[in-house]
Amino acid sequence: MNNNLKSSINQAIDVIKNSNKLCICSHVEPDGDNIGSTLALGMALMKMNKDVRLLRVDDIPQKYLFLPNIEFIKEHDIDEGIDTFIALDCSDMDRLGIGKKVALKANNVINIDHHISNTNFGHINIVSPKSAATGELIYKLINKIGVNIDKDIATCLYTAISTDTGSFMYSNTTYATHLIAAELLQIGIDMEDININLYQSKSIEKTKLFIDCLNSLELFMDNMIGVISVTQHMLKKNDAKLEDTEGLVSFVRDINSVEVAVLLKEMEYNEIKASLRSKKKIDVSKICTKFNGGGHKKAAGCTIYATIAEAKKLILNEIKNEINIALR
Repeated sequence: MNNNLKSSINQAIDVIKNSNKLCICSHVEPDGDNIGSTLALGMALMKMNKDVRLLRVDDIPQKYLFLPNIEFIKEHDIDEGIDTFIALDCSDMDRLGIGKKVALKANNVINIDHHISNTNFGHINIVSPKSAATGELIYKLINKIGVNIDKDIATCLYTAISTDTGSFMYSNTTYATHLIAAELLQIGIDMEDININLYQSKSIEKTKLFIDCLNSLELFMDNMIGVISVTQHMLKKNDAKLEDTEGLVSFVRDINSVEVAVLLKEMEYNEIKASLRSKKKIDVSKICTKFNGGGHKKAAGCTIYATIAEAKKLILNEIKNEINIALR
């Protein structure tokens, strides 16, 4: 851990210890890292007898409802009186949804994240792109505070780290990641139960959506680029939700010839969310920043205000340019 990160963590601990009323905020379209980190830190602060609210700003995907005390993350009517607002796994304030209003009124904002595109919007910023997941940073923070990590907290931290590393498959997984996972296992978490809930519990609706979506697969540049689309019609036809698209883009990336995979999701008319994944050579966060998005080198996203056909053309042009540069 570098000195700047240590200093930021120490500052955050001082602020937390001197705060009476705190709010930990999830983000729009919450993932496992966000949900797991929010619950873990929330339970740790409750052990310190802090008045802490875990603010839900979007629906929690079904696959995370098994987590202990998931009901703690809920809608709250919070207008005034927040000493400290904590944003987790959130690269910018707009990702906070309705939580942004709460953050702007708080006396202190602590921003804890691992996205390279983070805008450092907090009064205190614990931002570490080298960390595999925000869950790693929360593990370090809780340990530094001195709160005992029990089985419930460990379960949430393991979920956070496992989901953001592709079950420890992605290249962001480090020696430190495995050490933390080992510590969490030693505490006594039920890894089998966690893995079944996260990776072996696809609904029929999600499975049918996968089939429909994969039928839209298009390949470009000698099969180096794979593009799939999800329309509102597909969702309605299969009685599926947007959360059911999770895992689709990774499936396409896993095709042996594909270097960059793209999932285009029709959020509403002329609003397309693009999710990009790369295998080795291409920095997809660089591509997504051109559309005011961001993320990580091998996993990023952006929103394009156009039709699916227009969005596909725009994103393909940028991907092709990056691949041509990489092949020089």
